[in-house]
Amino acid sequence: MADFVQNGNIKSAIRTLAEPIADAATFNTIVQSVITTNPFACVAYMTAGESHPAVEKTRESYTARFFYQDASARTIGNTTEKYNSLAGYNAGITAVLAGADNIAAHAGTIVHDVDNDAFSAFLKCHDPNGEIYIVNFGRSRVTVTSYEDDAIRAKVETWADSVAALA
Repeated sequence: MADFVQNGNIKSAIRTLAEPIADAATFNTIVQSVITTNPFACVAYMTAGESHPAVEKTRESYTARFFYQDASARTIGNTTEKYNSLAGYNAGITAVLAGADNIAAHAGTIVHDVDNDAFSAFLKCHDPNGEIYIVNFGRSRVTVTSYEDDAIRAKVETWADSVAALA
């Protein structure tokens, strides 16, 4: 039986943020800035006859958390809602907070637990050296994965150092 032979040195690096990104709008602004300004100097490419931009968002997720309180401010219930876009997240929050039937069923007051909301976005980047790597943004960390050349990590790190919310 044939053995698997390593054909590269794939790396990953994580930056844990000192403070979580403040809110979904700030998070989205950071992610969109990478897509529109291309601070890593990525290049467009073709694969399997399909054109891809230099930086491509492949997935995003926004999770809103809510809890219900009784008259004594004691938690009596909770819910988590997950959305695949910022627009869905914002619309969903409005809908949950206005959901009179659900609020009545809990017999309490609903509170959006903003500090415990979660956001993530995956960006696929194509380096001029030919490598495709992923930059994953989360509310409390940024991860660079699937790269071999340390210059890629250095580019992402230099850029992240210039963004106050990513300290």
